[in-house]
Amino acid sequence: MRRLIAYFVRFAIILFGYVVAALAASAFLNILVLAHLGYTPANPEPAATASLYFSVPFVALFAAYFAFIPAIVVILIAELLGRRDWLFYALAGAVVAGVFLAFVHQDADVNFDITEINARLAIVGSGMIGGIFYWLCAGRWAGSWRRAPLSEPEP
Repeated sequence: MRRLIAYFVRFAIILFGYVVAALAASAFLNILVLAHLGYTPANPEPAATASLYFSVPFVALFAAYFAFIPAIVVILIAELLGRRDWLFYALAGAVVAGVFLAFVHQDADVNFDITEINARLAIVGSGMIGGIFYWLCAGRWAGSWRRAPLSEPEP
């Protein structure tokens, strides 16, 4: 019974880490777009900073949606191999973003394709930030559920 509870706790930690990773990737992407448009911390616009309260969670929904399947594969690989280093998760985030870009390029809709190099690099960078934030929340304990067997309490 304790093993089952350990699995549920690990699943909850993974889910929490995925949500944090999507929010971090979205925040990074939003800040890059605002910086590209000319908004700087030295000259903050009230409308731009207030819009982040809505746009970061909204873009995080799309980031989480499009990265779900490749991220599941990466998380399963990391859990089975017990990978706990931040570089693995940063590179895995870049791979997940690359899979997203390949999927978008394969799609038949021309208006949805991302063709600019700067936009592609921003998406890969946001995937790397998402991977690092996943590592901060959940990746540092990857595979811990397999390490030591939990013993049942004696009656």
